[in-house]
Amino acid sequence: MRVLVTGAAGFIGSTTAELLLSEGHEVTALDNLVTGFRDNVPTGAEFVEGSVGDRALIRALGHFDACIHFAGLIAPGDSMARPETFFTMNVAQTFELLEGLIENGVPRFVFSSSCAVYGDRVTIPIDESHPTAPHSPYGESKLVVEHGLKWLSQLGKIKTASLRYFNAAGGTPLHPENHRNEFHLIPLTLAAAAGDRDGISIFGDDYDTPDGTCIRDYIHVADLARAHVLAVEALDRHDALTLNLGSGVGYSNREIVEAVARLTGRSFPVRYVERRPGDPAAAVASNDRARDVLGWELTHSSLDQIVTDAWAGYQQR
Repeated sequence: MRVLVTGAAGFIGSTTAELLLSEGHEVTALDNLVTGFRDNVPTGAEFVEGSVGDRALIRALGHFDACIHFAGLIAPGDSMARPETFFTMNVAQTFELLEGLIENGVPRFVFSSSCAVYGDRVTIPIDESHPTAPHSPYGESKLVVEHGLKWLSQLGKIKTASLRYFNAAGGTPLHPENHRNEFHLIPLTLAAAAGDRDGISIFGDDYDTPDGTCIRDYIHVADLARAHVLAVEALDRHDALTLNLGSGVGYSNREIVEAVARLTGRSFPVRYVERRPGDPAAAVASNDRARDVLGWELTHSSLDQIVTDAWAGYQQR
């Protein structure tokens, strides 16, 4: 296949592009390098620096067998301060991309969505039939795109898969997790373990959970990448898909911090501070549908594997 991967200089996009190349596919990597890093783009991919919102550029790239779309803004907290930017980047530019792809006759589109579409009032485990009620402009931007994709599929314009991630984590030797403005718990805790920051702050220790801290579902980036490749293939059999991508297992913030200390052999200060508005007590996926539809099996997403791989990547970086 010839595949366009947008956001290919980012964490998940670069890992997926690497997997596609390893399986013999031709990859064009599109990224504007605002949040991604040029060094992340895999050797063997054709790199194009540019915006997904540049429809003339998309048309000029020609025909692809599929597009996997990772490009976009990802920080829910930032979206509360800059909602207009998130709707421009995540919604308007995505539909500019889609117009160019449809003009070029691209038949399949896999979209990087988020569990943020479910909001903060959830029933565990969360399956795809759970009501959607985003609690941030970020989550809303993902849901707006999902609604548009359903119409495009229904009208026969392009086949689409919306993949709702839970917490991407881990890393691979070639593609460690690396964000310009880090806000994810595992890499922040690893930075504390490495002595690169003064400890770690946990938001809230009074939730209705076994240890009082939030519970989240962590999915290894290698398992996420595999799901994207399988989703492209599944669009040969389906016109539209909406699937959760999570491990189906929840770990509390306290458990994450304890795992990092145990696996790195390092101690560091841990502070408990006030809750953040909108954080649900728990968010854990039901991944049954992804397993059934894609034939997806998780091979890397145990907590110890995630933390071990993330630590190796952090030290390498």
